[in-house]
Amino acid sequence: MTAPPDVHAHYENFPVASWLCPPRLRPAIAAIYGFARTADDIADEGDATADERLAQLAAFRAELRAVAAGAPPSPRWPGIFGPLAVQLHAWRLPLQLLEDLLDAFEQDIRMTRDQARYPDRTALLDYCRRSANPVGRLLLHLYGIDDAASLARSDAICTGLQLANFWQDPSVDIPRGRHYFTDADLQRFGIARAELATGRDTAATRALVADNVAWARACLNEGAPLALRIPGRAGWELRLVVQGGQRILDRIAALDHGTLSRRPKLGASDLPVMLWRALRMKPAANGTIRADT
Repeated sequence: MTAPPDVHAHYENFPVASWLCPPRLRPAIAAIYGFARTADDIADEGDATADERLAQLAAFRAELRAVAAGAPPSPRWPGIFGPLAVQLHAWRLPLQLLEDLLDAFEQDIRMTRDQARYPDRTALLDYCRRSANPVGRLLLHLYGIDDAASLARSDAICTGLQLANFWQDPSVDIPRGRHYFTDADLQRFGIARAELATGRDTAATRALVADNVAWARACLNEGAPLALRIPGRAGWELRLVVQGGQRILDRIAALDHGTLSRRPKLGASDLPVMLWRALRMKPAANGTIRADT
């Protein structure tokens, strides 16, 4: 029997189902997180082959569709699909958003297996559309928010967080065969992909990381006004989510963008900064927010 994941058991740059989240939403958020975390672990953890991982994700997808159609959870993942089935029907969660997450995990497996690379930022953004943005859209669904402007800002926040994670993790991802720096960006900075595999930070790779960090920060700033749109505790939760992303970008900058050899993390000392910045988030005259100062 698979136990539901502890939402605080994995390292994260931002709160997940924290005490700030409205209590009535916590079971749904925990169920969504458990689903995504387990699927991610299937795709990424252990010693299974790529084909074995894809087969497990196919079974995981079949189970999702079965419980969405009203079938009881099978014995394979009852701790995941039992709670998820309840929340799927209670909140009428959009099934396609959950399937999009599985699409992204499958893409990661195939690209790693085939040593494929992202040609440009448009292709990487399409991956983020399925790997990150569905989580924000599911949360907005729980909040009852579905206007186009809010969805776009949610997508910007989620994409920014995903990008921040990419530029935090090249020292971990590249040795595992996962490459998120695009071919176009490498060409622009005159870097051969083989240079990244050495794990050495050079002036060119630092400039590459710095440029991509600026891209991630711009996405977070673009989406930040959404945190002021959502009222109450959920809005404060989102402020801290944004600030968690901004703070890891600060940590990358503090290493002079040398993340090919080191992986920065957030610690207890970062929380006061995040809280102070969350308190200071206010709309500017042009409707934007600088969420990184």
